[in-house]
Amino acid sequence: MYMLLKLASECSAVLDTGYPGGDVTNTRLRLFQMDLLDPASIQPPIDGALGVFHLVSPMILEADDTEAIFSAQSTSHVVLIHCTSNFILHAESTNLLPACFCCCQKDLLDPAVKGTLSVLRAAKESGVSRVVLMSSQVAIAPNPNWPADKVIDEDSWADIEWFKKLEFWYGVAKTRAEKASWEFAAEEGLQLVVINPGMVIGSMLTPFLNVSLHLLLQILQGERVDLDDFFIGCVDVRDVVHSLITLYENPSAQGRHLCIESITRLIDFTDKVADMYPESPVQRVQEDKQEWLMRAKDPAKKLIDLGVPFTPIDKTIKDTVDCFRSKALI
Repeated sequence: MYMLLKLASECSAVLDTGYPGGDVTNTRLRLFQMDLLDPASIQPPIDGALGVFHLVSPMILEADDTEAIFSAQSTSHVVLIHCTSNFILHAESTNLLPACFCCCQKDLLDPAVKGTLSVLRAAKESGVSRVVLMSSQVAIAPNPNWPADKVIDEDSWADIEWFKKLEFWYGVAKTRAEKASWEFAAEEGLQLVVINPGMVIGSMLTPFLNVSLHLLLQILQGERVDLDDFFIGCVDVRDVVHSLITLYENPSAQGRHLCIESITRLIDFTDKVADMYPESPVQRVQEDKQEWLMRAKDPAKKLIDLGVPFTPIDKTIKDTVDCFRSKALI
């Protein structure tokens, strides 16, 4: 949000103000109260906007109930930046996903799908020229039907039934929300473009850890992370922001855009972190369970062709770890 605010001329927002540039004294930022499932509350921030950025989705990291911290939302006068993130970072249970489906429906699926459609509907009614939707790489992979000898790209859709078997409701939510968005855009003639980032890391401005940063911190602290079904690589948060702006400003940008520095397996990532920080108790992955994933350099060809440069993953990891150290997290 802070970087988008730096690049956009004026913003209206519903957000957590606990980071630089997010305070009410910023004359380029207007604050609104919004309920994703209340269409009437969505319209005022969008009125007068030329474009909409719809970012992020509810996510449960560790939970034994459905309580969540409603964290970052945003909008704009020239550009509406809408961001909704429900995070439970620490709870009594270490069992990640098996919350009952009705709770997932209320806390994950409804805000992701119905909330996204509410934003798109308000954008259409307000005459917004272009909507940039942040989906995720989890809407692209895993795809059991994708050929093992072919690099994953924007033509792939994640298998929702596979997510249900794994009880990975975030993946269900992101995939359903993106599919519903494309259907709405086609039916209503809304100009929509989508970005599908990998695991987003990099220096943090907020006073709290998001899910991706928390996972990297866990790896550095010697904890095992079970991401074999989902991990396909990382991307620098600054590259995501540049991609968002590029997609908004370029009418030639169409469709989905995989946003990732390179396609790598979890074993590659943990080995890299372990090699870069031998003093940390990183647990290397002992068994490669991602034979389904073909490694690739420069998989974000559509964004690269639009002029987006991608930060080398080594620098992104270093900047993230330096940030952790500056905040006494490690």
